[in-house]
Amino acid sequence: MSGAQFAAWRPRLDGVVEVLSAHFTGHAYPMHAHDTWTLLIVDSGAVRYDLDRHERGSFGEVVTLLPPHVPHNGSSSHPFRKRVLYLSPEQLPPRLIGASVDRSDFPDRRLRTMISTLHELIGQPGEELAAESHLAEITERLRDRLGHPEITGRVDRTPARKLRDLLEQRVVPGISLREAAGLLHFHPAYLVRSFRAEFGMSPHQYLISRRVDTARHLILAGRPLAAVATESGFYDQPHLIRHFRRILGVSPTGFAPAR
Repeated sequence: MSGAQFAAWRPRLDGVVEVLSAHFTGHAYPMHAHDTWTLLIVDSGAVRYDLDRHERGSFGEVVTLLPPHVPHNGSSSHPFRKRVLYLSPEQLPPRLIGASVDRSDFPDRRLRTMISTLHELIGQPGEELAAESHLAEITERLRDRLGHPEITGRVDRTPARKLRDLLEQRVVPGISLREAAGLLHFHPAYLVRSFRAEFGMSPHQYLISRRVDTARHLILAGRPLAAVATESGFYDQPHLIRHFRRILGVSPTGFAPAR
């Protein structure tokens, strides 16, 4: 007897075709194929599958990457929870298909955490740059794990300073990582890596910190809290409150001067 709790949706994030979250009490997928890269983590239980006539398994800290157009199946005799990102084919070069068939599963705690975080960020209003940055770092790490890194050698930190200047110009309206990469003529993953190397934080973390800083000034200038979120670049007041409290340890209301 099988049952399922199932959710799938198409996010507004370039490079991710579909997001899926499922809890199965028992299910067997027949042989099938996708036209996307399938990036899978299992939160509980385990899933076994056949790929290229070899039996594989996904569980625990293992990250599974299934290539496009290569048939596979999947089954489990026990309940399991899984989360899947279906990545568009251009997110990884075709030359990695063979490598991912040979090594579709690998334990990687850091990569698994990054994938889990991206699942949480996708669809959250105001977190688009964070989601883009995580996706860029995830695909870069996948290339590294499969032996074909996109970025090699010493990272030039000059792009980081150019990106910081661009973020400073767009604190309130914001900017997507894709647009920034186009304007600065660097690969998105390279921009993120360079920024982390130079400033010890992601571009999204920098932008959020500057928006919180802007909100502080507006609050101290006497602007009503209802207007502060919009004027400092946050999606709405709950978005402002969450990040304001995380960074400063106090809510915007608690930070406001006594009247």
